[in-house]
Amino acid sequence: MNGLIALVGAGEYLPVMEDVDRHLLSSVKVAGRAPRVVCLPTAAGQEGSESVGRWSRMGEEHFRALGAQTTAVPIIDKDSANDPQYESLLESADLIYFSGGSPNYLFETMNGSRAWAAAQRAWARGAVYAGCSAGAMILAKQMPNFRFAGTSAGFGLVPATYVLPHFDRMPAPFKIIVSLLRNGFKNAENALGIDEDTALVGKLGGEWKVMGKSKVHMLTKKGTRSFAAGETVPLA
Repeated sequence: MNGLIALVGAGEYLPVMEDVDRHLLSSVKVAGRAPRVVCLPTAAGQEGSESVGRWSRMGEEHFRALGAQTTAVPIIDKDSANDPQYESLLESADLIYFSGGSPNYLFETMNGSRAWAAAQRAWARGAVYAGCSAGAMILAKQMPNFRFAGTSAGFGLVPATYVLPHFDRMPAPFKIIVSLLRNGFKNAENALGIDEDTALVGKLGGEWKVMGKSKVHMLTKKGTRSFAAGETVPLA
């Protein structure tokens, strides 16, 4: 992925994230047209049409107000993820945004799909990847399953063992699981805790900065370092 990546802790499509999203839109190279944004409610695919429709409407209204040409695409299961009608729309997007829901369902739906391949082609030419909550978690090497106290594979596209959204609002039982995971880290492993209404924005092989209201936390076996908005997080 050659474009920017935004890992968002919570707050997708809300006014609190407008400055972050303006920054993402300004990073894409478009000439004489509005940026093309595709919003994907895929992570909420198990929640029913009302939830999918709400995320779709929120995404379209939010980015259209920021001046983007925006389409919410109803990829909500494996069949729709492999529907060829969506490939050109994804491949030509300047920003692809995954909203929240179930990270495991999102990963299983997108993994190996035509939609994911088309999105990767867009990122390879410089489009932005933005993912909130579940959409951020799937880019790590692994994903914790807090309900069953286990882990599963992620796409491994960002240099983090885990991405942990809603970090400042994480319930106490989840914090215990995170502590157990960290105790098993090797020296080079880390987890990124991202607070709500906050994003970590960067590029593979480049600089990663905190944007938004709160902080990003880097957890290693040795301890935790916290970074406020405007600060750079030292990702390898």
